[in-house]
Amino acid sequence: MVKGISRQVIVVQSPDKKLFEQAIFILKDGAAAVTEEQLMKEAKRIIRHPKMDGSRRRLCFGAVWACAGAALTGIVWLVTALI
Repeated sequence: MVKGISRQVIVVQSPDKKLFEQAIFILKDGAAAVTEEQLMKEAKRIIRHPKMDGSRRRLCFGAVWACAGAALTGIVWLVTALI
């Protein structure tokens, strides 16, 4: 139990109750400046397209660095083997 903190939340009911009943979004402190309609629109957008929040870009960026590290390791190994 958390004491002394009040948070604003949005509860969105699922249209299809097979997977989940509702989604609960905890608002940031600066979100009070936007309208309720804008908050609901954003919450529904996130529910429809959960991967569109930039996580795919971060995953791709990490894969590029992993491949670059593997290539660099291979080059160092090759140079060491030739010497």
